[in-house]
Amino acid sequence: MKDEDPLAREDFKRCVAFHGHICPGLVMGYRASQAGLHWLRENRAEDEEIVAVAETDSCGADAVQVLTGCTFGKGNFLFRDHGKMAFTFLSRGSGRGVRVARKATASLPDDRHGALVQKVRSGTASEEEQREFSALHMGKARMLLEMPLEELFALTPVEQALPEKARIEPTRICDGCGEPVMASRLTEAEGRVLCRACAPTP
Repeated sequence: MKDEDPLAREDFKRCVAFHGHICPGLVMGYRASQAGLHWLRENRAEDEEIVAVAETDSCGADAVQVLTGCTFGKGNFLFRDHGKMAFTFLSRGSGRGVRVARKATASLPDDRHGALVQKVRSGTASEEEQREFSALHMGKARMLLEMPLEELFALTPVEQALPEKARIEPTRICDGCGEPVMASRLTEAEGRVLCRACAPTP
């Protein structure tokens, strides 16, 4: 029996539908999430059972939200701007945690792929170069889907304090702009209660 095409897996297709396209970065987030959930022995979070910490705001973060059920709106998807393809997954039930980080040897773009990325982003790629880029991009994504996990990531157990569960906070009106604001995000300045956008910068 022929193995299932990894691009056709239902969970991967959900990630693509959410993100908008297939790319190597999305695949890395998908594979990292699979690794984290397997290590934790957890399924996708229905509520706040799992917490994910992303060290990048690139494509992979979208796959993490879809696969793990961790989202900004529920307060269990946190962002740390380290610029790394690394994600930490924490279980509220077991207290266990694991950091899944891309290995230095894992699939950096080759010179041609990197050059085409820049051309496509700047809008200077010819039609032929765009086709070449698409083929290389899809080939890289498929390669990452099929690579052994141990070649892509280093998994490190972590002990990390879990964030509080999401709270419903009272709303107050900013004295500056008149817009409703979460009370915890207001600042007192010059005798007025102001949101962060209206508060004077230090």
